[in-house]
Amino acid sequence: MAGIYSHAPAGFLSIVLHAHLPYVRCPEHEYYLEEHWFYEALTETYIPLILACEEMLNDGIRFRLTLSLSPTLLAMLEDRLLRDRYGHYLERLILLSEREMSRTRNQPDFFPLARMYHRRFKSTLDLYQHRYRRDIVAAFRSLAESGAVELITSCATHAYLPALQTVPSAVRAQLRAGMQYFSESTGRKAEGFWLPECGFAPGLDPLIRESGIRFFFLESHGLIAATPPAAQSIYAPISTPSGVVAFARDVDSSHEVWSSRSGYPGDPDYRDFYRDIGFDHDFEDLRGYLPDDLRTFTGLKYYRITGKSDMKQPYVMSRAASKARLHAADFLANKERQISALAEASGGRGTKPVITAAYDAELFGHWWFEGIDWLRAVLTGAGSSGGGIRLTTPSEYLEEHPAQQTCMPSMSSWGEKGYGATWFDIKNSWAYRHIIHASRLMTELADTPERHYTGSGDNILHRALNQAAREVLLAQASDWPFMMKTGNASAYAKKRLTGHIRNFLRLHKEILGRDVNIPSLETLETTDALFPEIDYRVFRSR
Repeated sequence: MAGIYSHAPAGFLSIVLHAHLPYVRCPEHEYYLEEHWFYEALTETYIPLILACEEMLNDGIRFRLTLSLSPTLLAMLEDRLLRDRYGHYLERLILLSEREMSRTRNQPDFFPLARMYHRRFKSTLDLYQHRYRRDIVAAFRSLAESGAVELITSCATHAYLPALQTVPSAVRAQLRAGMQYFSESTGRKAEGFWLPECGFAPGLDPLIRESGIRFFFLESHGLIAATPPAAQSIYAPISTPSGVVAFARDVDSSHEVWSSRSGYPGDPDYRDFYRDIGFDHDFEDLRGYLPDDLRTFTGLKYYRITGKSDMKQPYVMSRAASKARLHAADFLANKERQISALAEASGGRGTKPVITAAYDAELFGHWWFEGIDWLRAVLTGAGSSGGGIRLTTPSEYLEEHPAQQTCMPSMSSWGEKGYGATWFDIKNSWAYRHIIHASRLMTELADTPERHYTGSGDNILHRALNQAAREVLLAQASDWPFMMKTGNASAYAKKRLTGHIRNFLRLHKEILGRDVNIPSLETLETTDALFPEIDYRVFRSR
């Protein structure tokens, strides 16, 4: 694929987006607030991203993008219930935006925005129902088949692996179940892997390697503090002693894009995420459009960031679009300067440098409304450039540069303070003794000879064992400790984590007693329906 470029670059730019959401599915409720995280991301990030990539391909733009799809996100994208509910979600937004068009018809600052949202929601529904036939995974798969997008994956339920390191079987289960489900869902084998929260600690790399993973990503100081020191710092991948390759996130690219204060998303002309009509309008006017009649985000926002003051100015689409193009050009100019400086410092020695610009996918379009336009401008500009930088994917880069220095990365994550502080905090550390205990008990169940589970009722026992594995995997998700730490949906996170632990302990007791409560099991299989083909033996210690 590299042959489509005619120039020999001084270095490379690898843009990596990690798309992940916790598994939220509540069939017992018609409207459920937390399910809206998924619908919002589909509307504002995933579908616009797919559309932008398709349009660039149709325009002949030679771009490269790496996209990590977590197994929990894939599971929700494939879930029939959530597919149906997403269509209804868009229909409600279309009706709401029609009301907004009527309400703002005499307000020249706001009517064009209401009309833009109305058109956007209608277009999204049409794309979802007709072009993509409600199968977003197939749309991602089609992008991968084009060669422009490399799809990779993550752990089964996005567990923070350093926290599970004392139970290697739990780490293996997360790695293997994640790889397996990605393969089942996309029909592809993932070469690369996004370590949840970029969480790494020495000793994990052999487990990563044995799962068939070729490369993964680290926070920058994972390589900056590597042993021995990485000769090209974060600007070339290294090989761990076990042979799996590690790329490190670029510090400058992170600050330029991720930071809401010093980065592009904080520009005064960009749309203000928090000024949503779901909070601004009279509650009675919104009743029927909000889940569970609770105030939340609708996606209709009329104000720009403006500044630190609460007195916000109306959002102007043309000004924001112009800023996105300017910021894309600035980003590319900065990357060109970085590559030029790195090439000059190396004097042509060593492998050509690669800048790994890695971000949460949901930043683009959702948190940063103009982010998809910015990303498209970056990919278009770099893809058509004849300069000293070339877009690449990790697999493509490794094909051209197969030799790496061998180092042991340091412990790292991209959470607060860069290590494990976010996931080992006074607000959430209590959870790990329960998670570790459940992981060990699940390993004991998996290590028990299979003949112990055969005989009368063996099918029920196997179903219970598989559901027990699901409950442990769901309890291990890094999302719950993160929410507890930040205070965002903390009560929900505690409810989910403790609920999965309780479900597992009940199943564990029933399995040992060979007395499974079938109605209770069927309820769990319906509500916690993750990974329908899971095999509990993924938790085996050998």
